[in-house]
Amino acid sequence: MPNPPLTLYLAAPRGFCAGVDRAIKIVEMALGKWGAPVYVRHEIVHNKFVVDDLRAKGAVFVEELEDCPDDRPVIFSAHGVPKAVPAEAARRQMVYVDATCPLVSKVHIEAARHSENGLQMIMIGHEGHPETVGTMGQLPEGEVLLVETVEDVQTVAVRDPERLAFVTQTTLSVDDTAEIVAALQARFPAIVGPHKEDICYATTNRQEAVKAMAPRCDAMLVVGAPNSSNSRRLVEVGRRAGCQYAQLVQRATDIDWRALQGIGSVGITAGASAPEVLIDEVIDAFRARFDVTVEMVETAVENVEFKVPRVLREPA
Repeated sequence: MPNPPLTLYLAAPRGFCAGVDRAIKIVEMALGKWGAPVYVRHEIVHNKFVVDDLRAKGAVFVEELEDCPDDRPVIFSAHGVPKAVPAEAARRQMVYVDATCPLVSKVHIEAARHSENGLQMIMIGHEGHPETVGTMGQLPEGEVLLVETVEDVQTVAVRDPERLAFVTQTTLSVDDTAEIVAALQARFPAIVGPHKEDICYATTNRQEAVKAMAPRCDAMLVVGAPNSSNSRRLVEVGRRAGCQYAQLVQRATDIDWRALQGIGSVGITAGASAPEVLIDEVIDAFRARFDVTVEMVETAVENVEFKVPRVLREPA
């Protein structure tokens, strides 16, 4: 009996962004330069497949700097770290490499500049997410106030409503964030915003591709990790854009085939820390069960590339 026909809509852009690509390269180059083990504080990017692959090559993942020995290199993850972390590494005379995404570092610099100008910061972000912890940790306690929702904006207690600025996590929902920014500007008309939006190009582009793809799909799968903020936002954006069945899957083995019985089209995308090999794996799983036609939904072309730190480009 022939397999039923199915149209697979493939979002573009999808998967790895320049910051993720750079962070993974940094770990691989560090292993090449200093040999194993190289320690990494927090998952270098939020993807189990990537982390397991680097672990097999000799990377040791830890949550805190105190879990690292003094005599081995340590790498800080793409999400960024509080200022106290590199300060402690320097105090211990450790070799360290900062793999913070340059677009996250831009937010750190922005926050520091506003603070130097006497402004208290409000950060739009998710509590406990490593990027939020890292950004809030650029300034002394109490200088950065966190809001997650429009409701939070109504209750946040500021020092001086005339001397405020805001920054955002780089991986938020573009639409949700716009609502929160509007609420901040309504309550605090003098608040200063970023020179250029903090939500990164990759997050924005992936959400735009999903918005274009979702109305055509009976179901949508986002390849990504449960702790990946930008991947979870893609699921939410897909549902809002008209695809009621939008699910996050880490691998092809996570697909709920019973839920997909009788459908005619599926959209596939991936969060910024999911490698293309996992997307190929999902497509192959569909090919084994359906007569698949693949259609690309391309809304932007990305050609961003970030350099790795100089220390890794110098001979050992």
